[in-house]
Amino acid sequence: MSGSKHALNWTTLLIAIPVGCVASLVTLAFRGVIDVINRLLFNSDNEITVAMHVWPWIFWPLLVGAGGVIAGFFLRYAVAIEKQETVQTDYLEVINARLDAVPTKTSLFRALSSIASIGSGASIGKEGPMVQLSALSGSLIGRWLPKSLNLRNSDIVAMAAAAGLSSVYHAPLASAIFVAEIAFGISALQRLIPLIVSSAVAVMTMWSLGFRSALYPLSEALFQMDISSLLMTLLIGFVAGFAGWLLIKLIARSKALFGRVRSLPLRLGAGGLAVGFLALISTDILGNGYEVIVKIIDGQYLLMGLLGLLVLKTLATTLSVGSNAVGGLFTPSLLIGALLGVALAQIGVMLHLPVGNTLLYAAIGMAAVLAAVSQAPLMAMLMVLEMTLNSSLLFPIMIASVLASMVVYRLQSSSTYPVVSSHFSRSEAKYDFDNMRVDQLIIPGAALQPEESVGQALAVSSLKRERYVYVINSEGQFLGVVSIHDISRKVLSQEITLHSPVSSVMDNNFPCIYQNQSMREGWEAFARVTLERLPVLNNPQERRFMGALTKTSLIQKAQEFL
Repeated sequence: MSGSKHALNWTTLLIAIPVGCVASLVTLAFRGVIDVINRLLFNSDNEITVAMHVWPWIFWPLLVGAGGVIAGFFLRYAVAIEKQETVQTDYLEVINARLDAVPTKTSLFRALSSIASIGSGASIGKEGPMVQLSALSGSLIGRWLPKSLNLRNSDIVAMAAAAGLSSVYHAPLASAIFVAEIAFGISALQRLIPLIVSSAVAVMTMWSLGFRSALYPLSEALFQMDISSLLMTLLIGFVAGFAGWLLIKLIARSKALFGRVRSLPLRLGAGGLAVGFLALISTDILGNGYEVIVKIIDGQYLLMGLLGLLVLKTLATTLSVGSNAVGGLFTPSLLIGALLGVALAQIGVMLHLPVGNTLLYAAIGMAAVLAAVSQAPLMAMLMVLEMTLNSSLLFPIMIASVLASMVVYRLQSSSTYPVVSSHFSRSEAKYDFDNMRVDQLIIPGAALQPEESVGQALAVSSLKRERYVYVINSEGQFLGVVSIHDISRKVLSQEITLHSPVSSVMDNNFPCIYQNQSMREGWEAFARVTLERLPVLNNPQERRFMGALTKTSLIQKAQEFL
C-alpha cells in the first residue's frame, strides 16, 4: 500500500498538531463565553451552584426555565435545518459514517442552545458542546486542506474531537481512546496515533496557558488494596452499573414524556423550570457538577447529604437531558459516581469495615458510573486516572469500570451514544454469524429420483426457477445434479429426449456443503464457485440431502454486521 493512501502517515501526524492546538483554544473560548454570561447574570466568577445565590430563591426556577426557553428556540432552528438539509450534526455520527464534514450552522445553533442551558444552570456537562465545536473547527481545517493530501475530513474531525475532550478533562490518552472506542468501534493503531498526538498537543496547550494541575485533588492519597477495600470496589462496580442503567432508563422515559410537548422552547423551558424547583432544595444540582466533585473529595458532605444529592442530581440530569438540553453527560455522570462511591464507603465505615480512605472511592465511583453510562470502560478507566494522577487507583478502577459496564450490557440497556449501540449490534451479529451453522439457513431444494425423466426436471426447474435440480435416491442420499442448460443443449442436439432419465445427464461431482459446518465455511465454499446455491448434506459419510443454502441468504445475514 502506498504511503499516501495509508491511514497513518507523516502528513496525518503533522496536521494533528495544529488541530489539537486549535481545538484546545475553542474549548477555552466556550468557557470564556459561559464566564461572561455568569458575570452578566450573577455579577460573579463563581460556579453556578454558588452564583445562583445572588438572586432571591424565588427567581431560581424562573432563571433556569427562561434559559431553557431561549435554548429551545436555538435548538428548534438547528433541528429545522437538519431536517431540511438531511444532515448529521453530531461529531460521533460524522466520524462513524465517514461523512464529508461537520455542518457549521447547526453546530453553532446547537452550541448557542447549550450556552443558554448551561449558563442558566441546566444539569448537563459542558464537554458536549465544547467537543462538538472542537470537531467543527477540525472539519473547517479539513475543508481548507488541499485534496492532494488524501485525508478524509472525518479523520480530522476525529482528531479535533479527541483534542477537545482532552482539553476539558486534561486526559489525552483517555480522550483518544474514547473517540476510537465510540466512533470507530475499534482501537486500530493507525487511527489511534493521530488522535493521541492531537490530544497530547491540546493538553500541552492548556499547560502552557496555566491549566497544569490535576483536575481532581486525589494525587497524594494512596489506595490500600485488601479484602475489605476489594469487596467495597466490587460493590461499587455492581451498584454503579445499576445506577448507570437507571439513569439511561430515566433519561429515555423523560425524553418520551417531554416529547409530548411539540414546541422545543416550551419543552426546554419546562425542563429548566423543573430543575430550578429542584435547586430550591440544593443549588449543588445546578451545572455540570465539577465544583461539587471537588467538595466531595474535600470531605465536605456527610452521608445523608451525599444520598440526598445523589437522588436530586440524578433527577436534575434526567430532566435536563430529557428535555433535549444540548450538553454532555460526562461530568454529571462523574458527579453521580463520586456521590455513589463515597456514600457506599461511608456506609461501610458505619458497619465497621476497614475500607480505608473513603474519599478515594469517589474516583472509583466516577469511573464506574461513567463506564456504565457511556459503555466505554477503557476510556472511563484512563480518564479518571488521568484526571486524578493517582496510579494506586488503577486496579480498583479497572475492576469497578468493567463490572459496571457488564451490568449495563447484561441488562440490555443501550448506551447514551447511539453509535455504541450500533457497534454492539454489529458485534453481536458478527458473533452470531461466526457461530451459526449452515443448517440454520437451509431452504428446500428441488430434487428428483435418478430414473425420473429430464422432462420432469425441466418442469420442476420452471416451477422452482432453479438452474440445477438435485438428484437423490430412494433413501434420500445425494447423487448429483442436473443442469437445465445441459438438458436443453442435449435435447436440441438430439443426444437425449425428454423421456431420458436424469441419471443420463447427471453431474456426480457437484460441490456441496454439510449441515454442521459454520457459516464462515459456507461463505468460503461460495467463494470457490460461481453458483447461487449449494446442496446441503447431513455428513460426508451418509451424504443425505437436507436442502440448499443460497448465497443471497448468507449475504443478507452478513449485512447485519458489515
